[in-house]
This record gives sequence, structure tokens and C-alpha cells, in this order.
Amino acid sequence: MEEIIKKVASELNITVKQVENTLKLLEEGNTVPFIARYRKEMTHNLNEEDIDYIQKEYTYLVNLNKRKEDVMRLIETQGKLTDEIKESIINAQKLNEVEDIYRPYRQKRKTRATEAVRKGLKPLSEYMLELNRSGDIYEEAKKYLNEEVTNVDEALKGAKDIIAEIVSDDANNRQKIRSSLENYSTIVTKEKKEHKDEKKVYELYYDHHEKLKYIEAHRVMAIERATNEKVITKTFEYDKEYLINYAYNALTKKRHFVGEELVMEAVRDGLERLAFPSVENEVWGNILKKAQDKSIEVFATNLEKLLLQPPLKKSCIMGFDPAFRTGCKLAILDSTGKLLHIDKIYPHAPVNKYKEAEKKFVSLVKEYKIETVAIGNGTASRESERFVAEVIQNNDLDLQYTIVSEAGASVYSASENARKEFPDLQVEERSAVSIARRLLDPLSELIKIDPKSIGVGQYQHDLPAKQLEESLDFAILKSVNRVGVDVNTASVELLTHVSGMNKGIAESLVKYRNDNGNFHTREELKKVNKLGNKVYEQASGFLRIKDGDEILDSTSIHPESYKLAKAILNRYDEKIGSDELKNKLNSIDINALKDELDSDSYTLQDIIDSLKEPLRDYRDKYDGPVLRNDILEIEDLKINDKLQGVVRNVVDFGSFVDIGLHDDGLVHKSKIDKGHNVSPYEYMSVGDIVDVYVYDVDLKKGKVALSLFPNDSY
Repeated sequence: MEEIIKKVASELNITVKQVENTLKLLEEGNTVPFIARYRKEMTHNLNEEDIDYIQKEYTYLVNLNKRKEDVMRLIETQGKLTDEIKESIINAQKLNEVEDIYRPYRQKRKTRATEAVRKGLKPLSEYMLELNRSGDIYEEAKKYLNEEVTNVDEALKGAKDIIAEIVSDDANNRQKIRSSLENYSTIVTKEKKEHKDEKKVYELYYDHHEKLKYIEAHRVMAIERATNEKVITKTFEYDKEYLINYAYNALTKKRHFVGEELVMEAVRDGLERLAFPSVENEVWGNILKKAQDKSIEVFATNLEKLLLQPPLKKSCIMGFDPAFRTGCKLAILDSTGKLLHIDKIYPHAPVNKYKEAEKKFVSLVKEYKIETVAIGNGTASRESERFVAEVIQNNDLDLQYTIVSEAGASVYSASENARKEFPDLQVEERSAVSIARRLLDPLSELIKIDPKSIGVGQYQHDLPAKQLEESLDFAILKSVNRVGVDVNTASVELLTHVSGMNKGIAESLVKYRNDNGNFHTREELKKVNKLGNKVYEQASGFLRIKDGDEILDSTSIHPESYKLAKAILNRYDEKIGSDELKNKLNSIDINALKDELDSDSYTLQDIIDSLKEPLRDYRDKYDGPVLRNDILEIEDLKINDKLQGVVRNVVDFGSFVDIGLHDDGLVHKSKIDKGHNVSPYEYMSVGDIVDVYVYDVDLKKGKVALSLFPNDSY
């Protein structure tokens, strides 16, 4: 295990002690967020990603070592484990390398070669591989005729099948093929004669050639989907003749011998029929796995940025769920997300009660002192945006609006949890509430929705479900615990993602809160059924109590550090969070203080930061929503117009930016850094507010191409 720990440390460029301490903390049942936030002195400030990587990579390497031991044992039981094979297994860095070495010794399913062996033809294949310079291969073959092998041709065919499988199973041959595919091959896709692709989604791949070595993740995903949907065929071009000759020469040591043409036929068959297709599938599978990993990483990063958008700190907000025939549903919420009023208006066709809708809308805005309207981006969104903008202008309202993604809102609104919260509301009315809450506090609302329904990924339906779910859960876990949770208002869904907690404990906490009223101290959490000492240790620092009996309970300071925090506060007679206290804390000598208080610099620095800004919201570092009061028409756009927008999604080929139109504009990756093809993820994140320039307008398709620079600067 010592070597494994050294390897993990080397990969992360950290010390062995950091890895050892992290693994010890994980083994003790500590969660990743807890370790990252409250055990910095042991990990030397490793973040959640590092800790998660250590956990996963260590597990992989342990399993790899176990497989190595199993393979050596299995080969040894056959009496075939040589020092050379043993050394190859020990030096293998990946699981597929170990499996390649084991392949010739694995118990075979029924194949042409196993059938030939069963018929007694193995000695004939061994004779052929003796590479005899004299003799008659056909006369030798006659020795192996029997009831199942009735002639020489059948005997030689069976012997060649055995040799073909030997060649195919050879680890060196497979590695050579793998290297050729990975470094020198071209992937070729062709349109199938009969297929369904009416919208020509995959037209790019109807006749496509590309070096496999340089293919980008999103194209891998597109090719895989198009192949599965039987729109295209996929093949690989590489120097197969070179590989056949390589395998033949390795087998025959470039000697001339009796029956060499038969052996060459067997080598060719072994590669063309067995090895080439097998290794092609393996290599493509590895490339696909990397593309899927990249897509999952993109999805998780985008989700995290979406969840961490800052809450809209307004007194009152209106959720506007657009529709035509059934009317637009309005939900008015106060600053805490509490529902104040539900209503409906019909400003659009076919009902067309525009004046009545305007009158009611203005009345509600004034009655509830609404400052912001959150308009869903679904059906009738464009028309509803125009209605709101016109009403604002016509009535001189001090009101702004923004477009909010409805992705997943209808799914949640029809769920059991939504019915429990609003049993008297219709599904569409619940959607209006959800739309408003997504703007008011994105984290608390979006946490209720299946991440795959939120719409910030690429090819999410083609990704391994378990791996995607684990990655998204980790993104949610990080987000929730970085922000912290108000224990007196948090939903079960939100509490479930707090460090150390699960749904059962979250439900117990909410039940206790409902039965006994608000929590007044963190210590009171210990009275909750199922919330034992370990859960309290892991969760308490992330559960905040505002206006409670203990001021420190409203901060991110863990109860285990209250004594330290109070020792620091006792030095100064200043109010926590005050400018006076901030100034004095800024002058503290951490190194001297840690010796005096017998603590460590990481813990003390975190305590000091919390004392300076006890109610600081982690999300405040990010951009808030772009608020508008007038509508933008695509027909009004001109090339090089400068606009402000918010990034809605980031994918391999660019970023989608909401500039106030019905559909988001695309900033292609070539339009991010003055014409260079760059990685969009290094420049933009979901939720960023960016200045963009109109690069092209396609009125027919209703699409806008954007750039981060004016056209004349390229």
C-alpha cells in the first residue's frame, strides 16, 4: 500500500503524509466537505476535488494490485507463470494491460480455435509453429484425421484457427495495434443509405475523416450517437499490412520454413477477424470513456456554477409561467420564498384579454411592491416578455424582469414533494412558484430537481447513468456545503445534501422543527432522532442558525472551535462583523497566535475570516442575473452591436449566452480569443455576465452568432 500512496501523492504533486492523513480521515467516516473545510491542518488545505481524487484513485490502484495478484495466481495454477510474465504483470500500469497479458491463459468460451483443440488438432498447430525447414506439412496433417476431421484441408484449417487465436491473444501484437490506432489512425464515418435524420442533425458526419488522435470529446459523442441511431457507419483506417507483417515476423523470427504461407494466412486471419475488431472496439471504448468523463465533468461544473448563482436580494418577486390558451400563471413571493398570491392572466391569443391582463398585472405590482419578474423560457415566453416590457414602459413602472430557465420545473411541479408543499395549487401554478424561487434562491430551488432535467450539460442521455449521478451528487454536495444551510428554513431536499446527513435524518430534523418550533442553538440538533454524535460532528458546521442564542451558530465556525473563536473575541471588545473588529483582526500575527492558543494556522485563519464577515455568502463572488426592462428584437440587431448577456451553458464547442432573445446566442470557441480555437471552460462559466458582440444574424433560422470581440479586431 505504501507504493500506491506514493503514486497518488506523485500524481497530485503533494506529500505522502497528505495522502495518508486524507485516507485515514475517510476511513474514519468523515465526509469530503467536512475534511476540506474543517480538517485543513491534516490535509494541508486540500480541496474537495483533491480529496475525491485521492479516494477514487487509491481504490482503483488497490483493485489493480488485487487483479495483478489474481492473474499471477491463475496463470501459476496452469504452471505457466514465468519470471518474464510475472515482471510484465507487476510493471503494468493499467487494468487493460493486465488483461492483455492474461488473455492467452483465460478460460475460453467456445471458439473456432477451442473446437479445433477439441478435435485433436493442437499438436498440428504446434508442429507448424516449430518452423521446420524440411518436411511435408500435408503429410503431417494426415496424422490427425478422424471422424470429425475427414480431410487434410479441414485439419490445416483447424490448426490455422488455433494459430490465429494465439496471434490475436498475444499481448505485444495487441499493444502494437492499440498504439497504431491511438497515434496514427483515421476515423471515417459514412452516411448509411437508409436512415432517419430528417433535420440532418448528423450531416457533418455523412462523409467525415479525422485523425483519431485529435478528435474532440463532443464529436466522439456525436459519432457514437449517430452510429447507435444507425445514421452513419464508423470505420478506422490504419496500416494493417504493417501490423500483419509485424505479427508474422515476431512469430516466425523472419525465418523460411515449411508451410510458411499457411502460417501467414493464420496470422492474417487472427488479426483481421479477431484482433483488429477487438482492439478497435477497445480503443474506441477508451476514447468514448474519456469523452463521457469530459461530458460528465462539464455537466457537473455547469451545474455547480448554476447552483452557486447568488440569490436575488429583493423584497418581492413575481414568477411568470407563460402560456397561450391556458393563460399565464403568476406567483408572488416575499423575500423568503413564501407564497403570497397566485393569479392568472390571458394577454395572448386565442383569448386575447390584453387590457384586462395589463390592469391586473399593474395592480399586483403596486399592491405587493414587486421589484422583479422572473419569466419562464418555455412556450409563449417571447410573447410574455414583450407583454411585460410593454406594460413596464406604458405604465412607467419601476420594475425589471429576467428570463429564467424552466428546465425541469414541470417535472418537479408534478412531483410528490411539490404536491405536499402546495396541495391546493395546480401543476402550472406550482411551476410559477418554482420559476420565481429559481431567481430568488437558485440553490434551494434547483436542489429539488433531477440534475439531468436542468439542461446545462451535453449528451447527458448518452452518459453512464451511475457515474453521471455520482458526479452530479458530488457537485451538489460541494455547493450546498460551501454555502451552508439555514436549519430553520431548509427543505428536506436541501438538508439531505448536508455533510453527514441523509434523507431519513433530514426528515427527522424537519419533523422536530415542525413539532418544536425553530432551533435556537446548534446544540439542540442533538435532540433530533437519528442525528447522533458523528452526524452532528459532520453536519453542524454547515447548519446555520440565524438570530439564535449563540452568535457563532450563524457562522461557518464549527462548534468544536468555539473555544478558540471566543478566545480571539475576548481579546477585543468589539461586535462580531463590525469594521472595528475587522481592522483589529487584520493586524493579527497568525504564527504567534497559533503557538499561544495551541492551534494551527488553517483553523485560526478560517475562524478569523468568519468573525470578520459572519454572514458572508459564498455565492456573492459570482455575478447575479441580468435584469432588463425593455425587449430586444432580433431584427434590430446589427453586426458588431455590443450587448450584455449571461452565460447559460458551456460546452466543448462554445458557450450559449442569453442576450434577451428567445433563443440564446452562441459564442463559438473560435470567437473567444481573437480567432484562436480555445477551451471555452477556461474563459466562461454558467452564470457569468459577459459583454458580447454580434458576429452574425440568421433571421431565417432565428439564430445569432456572438463574439467576445468586435469583428474588426480579428
